[in-house]
Amino acid sequence: MLGDAIDSRLNKRERYKARLRPYDYFAEFESLDFENLGEGDRFYLQDFGIFTTDFLEDEFTMRLRVPAGRLTTEQFSYIADVVAEYDLTIIVTARAGLQLHDLEADNVLDIWKKLNSHGLTTWQSFGDNIRNIVTNVYDGRGKYSEIETYPIIMQMQEHIVQNPRYVGMLPRRVSIGISGNRASITSFFANDLYFALAEKNGVLGFNVYMGGKNSEIAQDADIFLLENEVFDFFKAFVEAFYLHGSRFSRSKTRLCFLIKDIGLDALKNHIEKEYAKPFNTAGKLQLEKVSFSHNEMLKDGSYSYCYQTDFARLSADEMQEISKFSLENSLEIRLGIDQNIYLFGLKDKTTPFASPKESATIITCAGNLCPYSFWSIKNETSYLPLSKISEHGITVGFSGCAKGCGRHRHTDIGLIGLKTNNFGAVEGGAKIFIGAVHTSGLSVGRMLFSMVPLVHLHETLSLIIEIYELSGYENFEEFTHEILNKFSEEFLALWFLANIATKQTLELEPQGSGFEYEKELLLKHFPKVDFLESFDDGFIKSVGALSKKLWTIEGEDPRYKPKINRVVAR
Repeated sequence: MLGDAIDSRLNKRERYKARLRPYDYFAEFESLDFENLGEGDRFYLQDFGIFTTDFLEDEFTMRLRVPAGRLTTEQFSYIADVVAEYDLTIIVTARAGLQLHDLEADNVLDIWKKLNSHGLTTWQSFGDNIRNIVTNVYDGRGKYSEIETYPIIMQMQEHIVQNPRYVGMLPRRVSIGISGNRASITSFFANDLYFALAEKNGVLGFNVYMGGKNSEIAQDADIFLLENEVFDFFKAFVEAFYLHGSRFSRSKTRLCFLIKDIGLDALKNHIEKEYAKPFNTAGKLQLEKVSFSHNEMLKDGSYSYCYQTDFARLSADEMQEISKFSLENSLEIRLGIDQNIYLFGLKDKTTPFASPKESATIITCAGNLCPYSFWSIKNETSYLPLSKISEHGITVGFSGCAKGCGRHRHTDIGLIGLKTNNFGAVEGGAKIFIGAVHTSGLSVGRMLFSMVPLVHLHETLSLIIEIYELSGYENFEEFTHEILNKFSEEFLALWFLANIATKQTLELEPQGSGFEYEKELLLKHFPKVDFLESFDDGFIKSVGALSKKLWTIEGEDPRYKPKINRVVAR
């Protein structure tokens, strides 16, 4: 692949790989001085599940690979013991894995050894690898499950984990999702490779989608696979990306850039060569929008329970309580990509223990546990209208930076944490995204506001939800598709700002389109609002001017702020 001479055009990580394969580096692993790591060490350690940075050199993060989010009760309890023993912080990842924080140089190796026992592994959970392979948490057991994908996932995992050819040797990380369910809790279209339930000629199988990421929708590859063909396709895909993925500019090595560079058809040709037989064209996608309750009846007549975490955070005590209850009642524990814990096999609808937060539909990144996050996302969720979000099952993606680990563009409402002085001395704020039609992979969210100060976030999101309530649509995604996406982002931003300025909640109902129609709506419904800028060049200047007028103030903490009495009008 790389040849004897090291190509100077290769990015830095590829030059390391060319000198020494990550798998061969592992021979030095146990003799490492974790207090004096070099740049290369930090790069290689990611392939074994250890992350650290040169600017936080004494702090380590470790990630467990949990295929399909499935753990035994004994494994869950054992992890809790390790967390308690070393006083670690643990979160559920958005790929249904577990991530441990607050490890130190003098204990990271001991913890790594413990977490790579009892059938657990941290291998290839970071770095340029196939990351933890995810599926629907109800896989094989829920009433919408048609094909159980866990056996396929385990085949995939066995093919790539600790395989010297692939350990850390892909051009970039690859995220893979597969669901044999007709309804999912969250979207899988953010994956580089997604196998979605489909039907062709009366037979169920999978359609293939490729090129997704946190800011992109995976594209329809027009390929249909039977259940027993998925693993062979997976092997062909991995080899094709290994051979043909770009290894030059690090910012353009994800699969989506390869597709943009050579085209989807050319990528399919590379995969088909490795697959060694022609592809069948796609079938009909089998996906429907469903709202899930905290207790769902399963196929066997038993029930599940969704334990909502503290925005992905868990404590050792919580984990032990869940383990004990599950062991006593012969329950199965699963992790969801919504960062919640699911118990399967309850005899009836019950709440064995209360969840600490209303977080079922909110996905968050690691927040201040990650060096790239701007502020503590998990601690700032008090600035969200949680009760309204929970009541309507609105999905929210909360990312601490533009990397988008909270999948903010694949949810009903997306947020990116920011710091800025554009509105005076504020602690922080968030970009707001709306407009994703994520269930069917139709579109990602559009940016509504480039910055809303934290102290105004609750009011702004509450207004958006209140206008949704006026629409009468069954769910927020339908409201997005039928109402919000009929208007430009700039108009919507100005519409919401004008409602805030006049303390109104006015219904939106498109009866026309285009700039002139949007301008007419604003002037008709808000004749007394000083938009500060003319509309001659569009709405962008007015959005900036009115937002500064409304938000360049100290503001009040929404947790203690009296509810605004708005005038509601249809």
